[in-house]
Amino acid sequence: MLLNAKGSYLKVFLKFSYLFLFVLFSCGNGDTTKKKDTTKTNVEEPTKTSENSTTKTILFFGDSLTAGYGLKDVNDAYPGLIQQKIDSLSLDYTVINSGVSGETTAGGKSRIDWVIKNQKADIFILELGANDGLRGVPLQETRENLQAIIDAVLVQNPATKIVLTGMQLPPNMGIDYTTEFKTIFPELAKKNQLLLIPFLLENVGGIPSLNQGDGIHPTAEGHQILAKNVWDVLKPMIL
Repeated sequence: MLLNAKGSYLKVFLKFSYLFLFVLFSCGNGDTTKKKDTTKTNVEEPTKTSENSTTKTILFFGDSLTAGYGLKDVNDAYPGLIQQKIDSLSLDYTVINSGVSGETTAGGKSRIDWVIKNQKADIFILELGANDGLRGVPLQETRENLQAIIDAVLVQNPATKIVLTGMQLPPNMGIDYTTEFKTIFPELAKKNQLLLIPFLLENVGGIPSLNQGDGIHPTAEGHQILAKNVWDVLKPMIL
């Protein structure tokens, strides 16, 4: 679409600039501050569910977006907000937050066996890939790592329903790279017959008022929108 005002060009430029900074750093390794964890299950040490338990489990497996980097309470991150929504509807699901700041698809591939061995997942939400793109990881490698994670989950429990969250890159990463990167997620979803959240950061990425003071991590309000993006896909699965 053509824009006919300088202010419109500036708005678009700023939006992409904030989006680039957000994705570049939101999954970075700079998260060294230990935060209060009040989720029902510890993020780094998932607990085995009782074999006799009827409660179903939704496992969020991702990076700092899932981990809730920079928030005062991890329950303000979108997985915690999903749990609150579930509880308000008296549904018998428990959310497990297995987000690790700085995670790449290679890192996720390395830890997936340990995670699913210790925690059965009825629904598995896979949120990884942004770090790969911004580090220039070969696209085929990212694709293969995501496929390996999907395969590992289904080998452990073929009945697990997997939801893949899409991610996008800013245009300054190069048109060919960014275009192919964006297609990885819908193509994997189609190949494996998974549900897809087209873009997790829809209506949040690049919007300063919805990001923290560093301009790169979502605020609690921003996570409310992320939760809505997830809930729109998750709701029909559990109601």
